[in-house]
Amino acid sequence: MNPAVSPGRRRLTLAASVVGAVIVALDGTVLTVAQPALQRDLHASFAEAQWTSTGYLIAVASLLVFAGRVGDRYGHQRVFAVGVLGFGAASAGIGAAPGIGWVIALRVVQGVFGALLQPATLGMLRAAYPPDRLGMPIALRTSAIGLSAAAGPLVGGALVTHLGWRAVFFLNVLPALVTVVAALAVRAPARRDGTTPAGGLDVPGACLLAVALVALVHTLTGFPGTDRPAATVLGAAVCAAATVVFVRHERRATHPLLPPGVLGPPAVGPALGLLAAASAAMLGSLFVGSYFLQRTLGLNPSETSLRALPGAVAMVAGAPVAAMLARRFGPRRTAVAGTGVLTLGVLLLSRLDETSTALSVGVGFLLLGAGFATVMVTATEVVVRHVPAEAAGVAGGLQQTAMNVGPTFGVATAATLMTLGTGVETGPPLTVLAAVSAVGVPLALRFPGHKRDTTADQGRRGQHAPPVRTRS
Repeated sequence: MNPAVSPGRRRLTLAASVVGAVIVALDGTVLTVAQPALQRDLHASFAEAQWTSTGYLIAVASLLVFAGRVGDRYGHQRVFAVGVLGFGAASAGIGAAPGIGWVIALRVVQGVFGALLQPATLGMLRAAYPPDRLGMPIALRTSAIGLSAAAGPLVGGALVTHLGWRAVFFLNVLPALVTVVAALAVRAPARRDGTTPAGGLDVPGACLLAVALVALVHTLTGFPGTDRPAATVLGAAVCAAATVVFVRHERRATHPLLPPGVLGPPAVGPALGLLAAASAAMLGSLFVGSYFLQRTLGLNPSETSLRALPGAVAMVAGAPVAAMLARRFGPRRTAVAGTGVLTLGVLLLSRLDETSTALSVGVGFLLLGAGFATVMVTATEVVVRHVPAEAAGVAGGLQQTAMNVGPTFGVATAATLMTLGTGVETGPPLTVLAAVSAVGVPLALRFPGHKRDTTADQGRRGQHAPPVRTRS
C-alpha cells in the first residue's frame, strides 16, 4: 500500500471497484432474461440471439490479459474510467439499436470495454490496500457479484415486462457515469522507483493469446452441437497451435505480455487452475439445475430463481466469512474446505429426481454458493497478492480469463452430456462436474499454509517472486 492513499480514498477505490464489477455481472444476468424478447422484437434467429452473448464473451476473453497490462503501464484508474465509460456508451447504443446486426456488433464493442475495466477493478484494489488486507475488499467485491447474480433475473424480468428489453441496456448508463466520476476522484498512488513497467506493449503476444482464447471459447461454445465436428476439430487445432507459438514468443520477447514475476510465485498457477475448475463446476451445475427445475419439475423461471436463491444468499454472506477464515486458518485450509463444500453441493444436486423436495434443492444450491464464494475469495486473493504490485493488472486479467473460460467449459460439458441422455437427467453431467470440482483439491493444497507464509509486504517480494523486469 502506498502511504499517500488515505483511508477515505481507499474506500472510494473499493466503491468504484465494486460498482464496476456489479455493472458487468448484472449486465450478463439480465441479458439472459431479455434475450427471448430481444429475439422476438428484432425478428432474429436463435443463432443470432445467441451471438449477442457469444460475441461479447469472445471479445472479453481475448483481451483481458492485454487490458491488464495496459492498466499496469498507464494506470488502473485511467483505464478503468475509459472502460466503464465505453461500456455505458455501448449499452446505450444497444438500447437504441435498430436491428440484430447492430446489437451483435455493439455487444462486441461492449466486450472490449468490459475487458478494460474488469482487470482494473482488481488492480486498483492491489494498489490501494496492503497485501495482508486484500481479503476483505475482494470478499466485498465477490458478495456484490453474488448479489447481482441473484437480483439480475428479478430486475431483468421486471424491466422486460414493463419497459421492454431495451431498458435492460439503458440500466447501465447512469451507474457507469457515477462510477467514472468516483474512479477519477481517486488520486493514483505514485509508483516507487523502479516499479514502472518498462518498454512497449507486447502487441504480437497479445494477438497470439487472443487467437488462442478466441479459438478456445468458440470451440467450447459450439462443442455441444453435433452438426459441425470439423469446425470443432479445427478450432481446437488453432487453439493448440496459437498457444505453442505464444509460449515460444513470450520466452524470446524483450517486453513479454506475461512478465516473469507474474507466474513465478508457486501458488499463482494453482490458484488460476482452481478458479477455472470451480467456476466450471458452479456455472455448469446452475445450467443443469435450471433445465431440470423447469423441464422436469415444471417450474416457471421465477419459481426456478427462488429455488436457487439459497445459493446466491450463501455467496453474498459467505464471501466475507471466507476472507476471515483465510486470515485465521490460511489460504490452503480455507480453499480445500471451500472446494470440498462446492463438490458436495454438486453431488447433492446430481441426485435430484422427480420426487425431490424444495428443501433438498435448496440445500444443494446453498452448498454450491457457499463453496464457490470461499474458493473465489481465497484463490483471487492468492493471485492478486502474490504478484508484484506493478503487474497487478496482468494478474487481474488472468483471474478474469479463468473466470470466463471455466464457465464456458462447464456449460459446454454439461450441455454435451445432456444431449447424450434422454430427457434432463442431473446424474451424468453433474457427476462429471463434481469430478472437475474435486480436481481443485490438489491445486488448493499448493496454496500457502498460513498467512505468515505469504508475502506480508511488497518489500519482501524478492523472497517469493522475482520483480517484473524486461529482457535487454
